[in-house]
Order: sequence, then C-alpha cells, then structure tokens
Amino acid sequence: MPTELEELVGFIAHPNPSIRKLAAENLVPYSTENPSIFKTEDLTPVKHLKFLIRDIPEIAEHAITILINLTGDPRVLEFVANDDRFVGILLGLLVDPKEPNANLLAMLLANMAKHDGLKSLVTRTQPAPEGLGSHELVLNQLLDLFVRGADGSYNKHASYDYLAYVLADLSKHPEIRQFFLAEQAYDGVVPLNKIKVFTEHKSDIRRKGVASTIKNVAFDVPAHPAFLDEDKVNILPYILLPITGNEEYPEDEMMSMLPDLQLLPPDKQRDSDPTIIQTHVETLTLLATTREGRDLMRNVNVYPIIRETHLRVDDDGVREACERLVNVLMADEPDENADEEDDNRVVEV
Repeated sequence: MPTELEELVGFIAHPNPSIRKLAAENLVPYSTENPSIFKTEDLTPVKHLKFLIRDIPEIAEHAITILINLTGDPRVLEFVANDDRFVGILLGLLVDPKEPNANLLAMLLANMAKHDGLKSLVTRTQPAPEGLGSHELVLNQLLDLFVRGADGSYNKHASYDYLAYVLADLSKHPEIRQFFLAEQAYDGVVPLNKIKVFTEHKSDIRRKGVASTIKNVAFDVPAHPAFLDEDKVNILPYILLPITGNEEYPEDEMMSMLPDLQLLPPDKQRDSDPTIIQTHVETLTLLATTREGRDLMRNVNVYPIIRETHLRVDDDGVREACERLVNVLMADEPDENADEEDDNRVVEV
C-alpha cells in the first residue's frame, strides 16, 4: 500500500492543474530530504516531472526545482540528460525571451552538462529567436544568452548566470574547446572573446564559470599563441586583473607590467573567492607550458603579481598554485637547440 508521500508524488501527473500545482509545490522539500520517493517504478515520477517543465509557470517552476535537486544523483542525471527530446524542449524554452523560469532552466542544464553525453551540443542546432541575434548552433545561442543576460536586455526574468557552469563543464571536451577558439561566421567573433570580459563581473557564478572555461580551453596547447596574441584573444589582462589587488609596486616593476595592470585605483580589490584566484593562476601555469608563454610572462613582469597574491591570499590551494607557477617562471631555460618535446605536453594541474 503506497504511503501518503508516494500518493502525493502520483498527483504530479493529475489532469487537474490545481492538484498538480499543490502536489509539486509540497514535494519540493522532499526532493532533497527524501529523494527516493521520486525514484520508484523505473523513475516514472521523474518522467512526469520532465513533462511538467512545459506546464503553467507556477507548476513548471516547482518541477524544474525538483529536477535540479534530483539530478545530483547519477542515475537520474543519466535518465534526464540522455532524453534527446527533453533536451530539445529545455533548450527551446531557455531561448524564449518571455520564459519566466529561464534561470532555473539554466541551473538544470548546468547539472545536465556534467553528463558526457551533453557534448553532443557541439553540433546541435535549433532555430534562433529573432531577437537574440544569434545562430542556429545551440552553443552560439547559449553564449549569446549569457552575454545578453549580463544586463537583462534579452529576458527581463533572467540573468542566465548559470550558463557559465554549462560552458565550463562542456569545455572539458576537446571538440568543444575547438568551438571556443574558432571565429564564428555569423558575427566574426571568437567565442572565448565573448566570455573573457566577465572575469571581473559582480556575479561570483559568472566569474567562477568563466575562469574554469578559460582554464579548460587553455589545455589546447596549439592555441596558446592565439591566447597570448594582443590582436586575437589577448587573455593575460583578463586573467591577471582579477588576481591583482591594490598593492603598490616599485616603479621599475610596475612599468614593465601590462598597461592594464599599471596605475590601478587605490580601491582595486582582487577576487574575493580563493577558488577563482587559484583557477586563474593554474591557467597561467598552463600558458607557461610553452617557451613563448614563459617568455611573455617574464617580459610583462607577472612574477610580482603572483608574489603578492601568494603573500596576501590566505588559502593553501592558492599558495600552492602560485608556488608551481613561480617555479616554472624562475627556472633556467634549456638550450634553445635542445629537444623541446616537453613544450608540447600539458600535465593537468
């Protein structure tokens, strides 16, 4: 005989919307406290919840919230992320400029992006809404939503901040790293250049996701010249500014730094999140994989910034990352005629 909770779960499929709404609303807390009630009958309740994301906004809100909580379970995640039709429905709703639950949908997609199967988005297309000014490739639409969401100019209900986590998880896949580095024909912009400007955004979600995305794409060593080229990606200022505080440097040190790092205002603050600082330092270490990268960082005097970061950020992870980078930058270089095979190998940090 089913328990009262199990009966309540059954009501999320009731034909009466008032009953569905009441059931979904009351079940939200149980999606974290007692998630097993949604995993009965071969995940039939989860199947019903997937239908409800297109229900009236009040019901859809609760259904999406429950799915966000449940997709922390690998079994539920696989069940949801492998449903191609459901993925298409979610993406269609996400790009709707009037979708009231767009931020929740972005959170759900962020969970789903942890599933390796979502790398199929690299080739997935759907019609682009006219007002978005994007392209049929879903990845381009996600990027353009993310950019437009920063000022709320596309959907008044959504900031799309959680798409930063979607992009970060997707960028773990080599084929999607290639997308981030390829100029897009529809707007002539390299996707990485669209997101690098958010490394100092007020949203810690944006900053964290963008920092991780940049780091993941930096595992593509052949792309490092483009990363460092002032006329292409020019990534160094966007990595160094977030880890720089209001320290005063001797004039000889400061004048060798990048122009963006010179004469910063006295109220300049480095990022408040040590994990983001650590990620940026690790990206610098990846970019120091090649002789070109190391030489550039020495020429623009990256070392004093790392020295001050190591001194002022009370976090073991940050300090260890700084020490690894300093060891690379301060090491003697081998003879230029020596075998440079090591320059083309990246070890994950």
